[in-house]
Amino acid sequence: MFKRVGLFLLTNFLVVITVSLILNILLPKLGVQLQGATYLAVFCGVFGMAGAFISLGMSKWMAKSAYNIHVITQNDQDYSLRELHAMVVKLSRQAGLPKVPEVGVYQSDEPNAFATGPTKSSSIVAFSTGLLNAMNKEEVEAVAAHEISHIANGDMVTMTLLTGVANALVMFLARVIAWGINSAISRDEEGEGLGYFAYIMVVMALETVLMLLASIPIAAFSRYREYKADAGSAKMTSPRSMADALRALGKISGRIEEEKDQFAIAKISSGKRTSLWATHPSLQDRIKRLESGRF
Repeated sequence: MFKRVGLFLLTNFLVVITVSLILNILLPKLGVQLQGATYLAVFCGVFGMAGAFISLGMSKWMAKSAYNIHVITQNDQDYSLRELHAMVVKLSRQAGLPKVPEVGVYQSDEPNAFATGPTKSSSIVAFSTGLLNAMNKEEVEAVAAHEISHIANGDMVTMTLLTGVANALVMFLARVIAWGINSAISRDEEGEGLGYFAYIMVVMALETVLMLLASIPIAAFSRYREYKADAGSAKMTSPRSMADALRALGKISGRIEEEKDQFAIAKISSGKRTSLWATHPSLQDRIKRLESGRF
C-alpha cells in the first residue's frame, strides 16, 4: 500500500529538481533574473504547486508504466479477475464514487495494493499477484475497500496541495539561505561570493535537505490518511475483515522477510516503530484501532 505515495513523491521530487534547474540555469541564460523576495516567493509558489499537480496528473500513467499493470474488465477471460472487477464496482458504488476506477493486476510476489489518479473520476486500483494469491476473498475485499476509501476521501488531491506548499517553501527557503551564505562570503572575501556554479550546488544541496524535512509533515498526514482509509474499509466491509487483512499482510511480510532481507519490506508497514518519515502507521496500531472501534 506504499506505492501510491511512493510514486507520487518520487515524481514530485523529479519535477522539483527539473524546476530547480530551470530556475538556476535556463532562466539566467535567457536573461531572466528573479529580483526581490516577493517576486521570488510568487515564482516558487507557482512552480511548486505546478510541480505537485504535474505529479498528480502523471500518477496513473506512471503507475501503469512502472508496474506493467494489466487492466481488467468485466469481460476478462479469467473468472477470478472478473470477480475482482465486480468487487471493485460494488465497493465504488457503495462509496459514492462518480465513476468506477480502472482495476488492474501486476506481477509481484510482494503483497501490495494501491490506488492513484488525478481525480475521483480518473483513478486506478491495482493489486499485486502476491496479495491476491495469499489472501482470501473477504480479506481482498477489505483491502479493495481501503484503497477505494482513499479515492473517495480525495486523498491524492489533498496530498498534492500539501506537497505543493512544501515544494514552494523548499525552493524559496533554499534560495534565501543560499543568498545569505553568498552575502556572508562576499563580505569576508571582498565581494567574490560563492560563484555561479558553487551557488547552484549550494541551492541543490539545501533543497535536498529541506525536502527531507518537509517530508516529515507530509508523512504524518499520510499516516493519518491510512487510519481514515481503514475506517472507510471497516464501514464498507467490517472492522474484523480489515483487521484480518492487516494480520494476513503481516504474516506474509514476515515470511518474505525471513526468505530475503530486503528494505522493500518497509513498503508494506512501518513495523513496530513508526519513524518520522514513515508513510504508514504500524500494522499493530492499525489493528488495535479497528478492534477498539476508534475509527
